[in-house]
Amino acid sequence: MAERWTRERRLEHTRSLLLDAAEDVFAEKGFLAAKLDDIAHAAGYTKGAIYKHFATKEDLFLAVSDRYWRRYFDNFAEVMASAKSVTAQEFDDIAARWRQLSRDRGAEHAALGHEFTLYLLRNPEARERVAAKRSEVVEKLSEFIVKGIDRLGGTLLIPPLTFAQVLIATSDSVILGSELDDVDLYRPIVEMYTSAIKLP
Repeated sequence: MAERWTRERRLEHTRSLLLDAAEDVFAEKGFLAAKLDDIAHAAGYTKGAIYKHFATKEDLFLAVSDRYWRRYFDNFAEVMASAKSVTAQEFDDIAARWRQLSRDRGAEHAALGHEFTLYLLRNPEARERVAAKRSEVVEKLSEFIVKGIDRLGGTLLIPPLTFAQVLIATSDSVILGSELDDVDLYRPIVEMYTSAIKLP
C-alpha cells in the first residue's frame, strides 16, 4: 500500500523543491536577475506556491542561505564528532570538506552572497523589510552551532551570535579569494574559527 503523505509533509516537500530550484536559479542568474517565475518553473510549480511559503524574494533567498549554513556546519560537526582531539588531521579534514562543498556549489553561490549584501546596502527599504529575517537566520545558525559544540563536549569562547555573524561575514570571501587568487584559504580560516572553540 502506498504511503499517504500528511499535509505538513507535502508542504515541506514543496518547500524543499522550491529551495533547490531557488539555489540553482539564483546561482545561474544572480539575485537581481532571477525571477520568481523562473524559480517556480524550475521547481515545477506556479509562483503562487512560492508565496505560500515565502513573503518576498528576499525571504526566499534568506531561506536558501539558512539551509546552506546548516549543511556547512553539519559537515564541520560530522568531522569533529569522530575526533578524539583537534590535530592537524582534523583541520585538514574540515578544510577538505569545506573546499569540496564550495566546489560542488560553485563560486557563483559565494558571489551571490556578496550581490545580496550590495543589494541590501543600496536598498534601505529592502534592508528594513528583511532585517528581522536576517536576524532570525543568524539566531538559528547560532543555536545550531551551540547544539553542535555541545554534542562535541566543547565550549564556545565568544558569544554564539558573534560566531555565527563571523561565519556569515567571512565564508563567502574565503571561497572567492581561494578561487580567484588560486590560494587555499580554507585551512587557515578553519584554524581561526576553531580557535574560538575550546574542545575537551
